[in-house]
Amino acid sequence: MAATLDPSLIAGYRADGAAVLRSVLSADWIRRMRVMTDRVLAKPTANGLEFAAGGPGRFYGDYFLWLTEPEVRALVFDSPLADLAQALMGSTRVDFFYDQLLVKEPGTDKRTPWHHDLPYWPIRGEHVVSLWVPFDRATPANGVVTYVKGSHRWGQWYRPATFTGKTRFDDLYAEGGLPPVPDIDAEAERHSFLAWDVEPGDVIAHHPLVVHGAPGNATAGARRRAIALRFTGDDVVYDPRPGTFLETPGLRERLPPVGLAPGDALSGPLFPRLRPR
Repeated sequence: MAATLDPSLIAGYRADGAAVLRSVLSADWIRRMRVMTDRVLAKPTANGLEFAAGGPGRFYGDYFLWLTEPEVRALVFDSPLADLAQALMGSTRVDFFYDQLLVKEPGTDKRTPWHHDLPYWPIRGEHVVSLWVPFDRATPANGVVTYVKGSHRWGQWYRPATFTGKTRFDDLYAEGGLPPVPDIDAEAERHSFLAWDVEPGDVIAHHPLVVHGAPGNATAGARRRAIALRFTGDDVVYDPRPGTFLETPGLRERLPPVGLAPGDALSGPLFPRLRPR
């Protein structure tokens, strides 16, 4: 069943590159996600990443948890989120791309650098949306995501960098490299920013080209556990460019086979079809 969203919310999302959807998940969904998250934090998977190693606090990332964690699989297949993604994209088809767990514990000074997502990914298309799902109250004090309003319409891809700040690769295309992300902090007066205080059950949606980042978690006791779910639609095709995140050493061997040629629509065991059912 397609979700019903206020047309003004959809229009705002498409114009601004991000929007907040209030009270879309029940308390039971949040409880289940917290249990899953704390289990993964206690025993990280082979895909787990410590982004603040050697620094204070803990900034942990993990992905493709839907393949091993039943709570994440249920959130992908059984929650209202796929319908919300379909409404935001305006797509007849919804495929699941991947999930990404992102946790900033209290006292973590490591920020998420300014970046946008699509250059990291082996796909192309306009019908892509990320739903950022917090399991704790999130504010600028404990690391809620901040977006540069309208930056998805700048007509520019930027060079991916790891969340540790090191350049991941210099040449995305054989004919040349991508420029680095502008120094958003230095030119803040030129931009408008979007950031919301969100409660568990709220969801933030963002476009794959909107520039975004997040502060550290400066609080003494407010956790920031969240997961980002990435959904794709009608015009998205597989585009296995060199240097995308699927080329991370060892990752492909831990995943089901992609089984796609360049230009194919996403499908198969790694990218399951969610809508139409």
